[in-house]
Amino acid sequence: MCTLSSCAQSEAKLSAEKPLVVFVTGDHEYSSEATMPLIAAELEKNYGFRTIVLKSSPDHNSEENIPGLEALKEADLAVFFLRWRRLPADQVKHIEDYLKTGKPVVGFRTTTHAFNYPKGHELEKWNAFGEMAFNSPPGWGGKANHTHYGHESSTDVSVIPEASNNPILTGVDQKFHAKSWLYTTLPDYPSRGSDLLLMGHSVNPNKADAIDHPVAWTGENSYGGKVFMTTLGHPEDFNEEPFQRLVINAVHWAAGKPVPKKWNGAIEMNVPYRTPEN
Repeated sequence: MCTLSSCAQSEAKLSAEKPLVVFVTGDHEYSSEATMPLIAAELEKNYGFRTIVLKSSPDHNSEENIPGLEALKEADLAVFFLRWRRLPADQVKHIEDYLKTGKPVVGFRTTTHAFNYPKGHELEKWNAFGEMAFNSPPGWGGKANHTHYGHESSTDVSVIPEASNNPILTGVDQKFHAKSWLYTTLPDYPSRGSDLLLMGHSVNPNKADAIDHPVAWTGENSYGGKVFMTTLGHPEDFNEEPFQRLVINAVHWAAGKPVPKKWNGAIEMNVPYRTPEN
């Protein structure tokens, strides 16, 4: 049996040795409730992390409930893959409290438009969660004209030369192809002096004037927390070993752990894409 003091020391030691990563998932389209548990399992099995995966309930289309968000109180890192949620105020408060600690965050794709509260709602400001937490455009459309180049397109990804020595890019191919159709962010985003890591070039875009846009960056958000954000995240992207390695590296970096020099090999994913219902 341990004393209160020794128990606290043991818990602190465990946290330092095995950081707790809490995944917050809920989207209509990209099967985050299936991809994120596979990433979490890999982090636990081969890389010395503890993980908790939270999911919208009762299913991925449930926009108003993600049970268990109180787990963020103990998290060393929060990973978000959300799309157009309308969580109640008490659940959003757990997210806000986490952000206010200045702890790190990792975000995927539709997290740029994680929330979709109606105009005049008391939580409407959270529609700009992407900008607040990830230096991305503040939600879909709007003044930033955040959109993409069509579902028939895909993206050629390349390492930005100036970022080639960034530890997050350790072992990541200089070029690879992603199924994700390219999200637009420029000219005003990523914001707050973010450091760009990867650039995306749209293949078969639906607009003749398509330009390249960053698809991964780091930075510091408005709460003072470390940020890794990628606008990639189609389930087929997770079958690509360069993307898998990018994700594992980014989690280490964000959690303050050295990026692993040894890669434990490709992760078996094969999660299906869903055409969204809305």
